[in-house]
Amino acid sequence: MTPALVHASSSIVERDGRYLLVRRLNAPAVDLYAFPGGRAEAGETPEQTAIRELFEETGLRGMNPRLFHTYELHPEAGTDSSHFLLSVFIVDVDREADAVAGSDAAEVGWFLPEEIATLPVPPSIADCLERLARVREGRYEDEGPAALPTRSRSDISTDKAD
Repeated sequence: MTPALVHASSSIVERDGRYLLVRRLNAPAVDLYAFPGGRAEAGETPEQTAIRELFEETGLRGMNPRLFHTYELHPEAGTDSSHFLLSVFIVDVDREADAVAGSDAAEVGWFLPEEIATLPVPPSIADCLERLARVREGRYEDEGPAALPTRSRSDISTDKAD
């Protein structure tokens, strides 16, 4: 049986070359560092989901969401994990506002790309950082939605509501 497609969104927030990450408390990707994000609620647009999840996980009010990339995240064969369509947005926030971990984030922090390379992150985060580096270098061309390799148990635990 094919798992149902679950829509989710996340927010890339950059400040002085550092990216905002949360260490997730909930599946999927429990205990991994990721951009703030989560599942869409009924009737939400992907942009609304990104802004809501950013606020819930960090207390930051997002503005001006711009679609950066879309990922199709397939579950590991033989699991009951969900099949996700993840929309990733670049989002602006008040530069003076402080990020504070919400109830579903173990911690929040601002990390340089080279620091993120040493953290446990889902494949979509590593891919986004590569794409962001190409943008900074002026050599980014969007190839359309990315289908990342099947998630392994090291990337994801059993799916539960965010």
